[in-house]
Amino acid sequence: QVHLVESGGGLVQPGESLRLSCVASGRTLSTYAMRWYRQAPGKQRSWVATILGTGSTYYADSVKGRFTISRDNAKNTVFLQMSSLKPEDTAVYSCNVDYLSREYWGPGTQVTVSS
Repeated sequence: QVHLVESGGGLVQPGESLRLSCVASGRTLSTYAMRWYRQAPGKQRSWVATILGTGSTYYADSVKGRFTISRDNAKNTVFLQMSSLKPEDTAVYSCNVDYLSREYWGPGTQVTVSS
């Protein structure tokens, strides 16, 4: 069983930054790909970024160059550093892992970008 909990969301103005964290418990996930997704109001959930166990990273075009995904394997934690935030980044952000062919999700953290 894997348990994921996100934190770090909040209300920020356009152009500001936030750092999200996703702490995993129950299993060591250092060799597994971890992903961030987001779901804006009235829209389907969309993929944001992935970090592999090797450390390789991948990003959606909409966040490339502004967001950085990283991990601290010693803390079983994945981060999403978000910079130059835009109103269209407003969403609930959730982390995800596919562990032994089962997907696990955290409850999410709300990010609101508004002036």
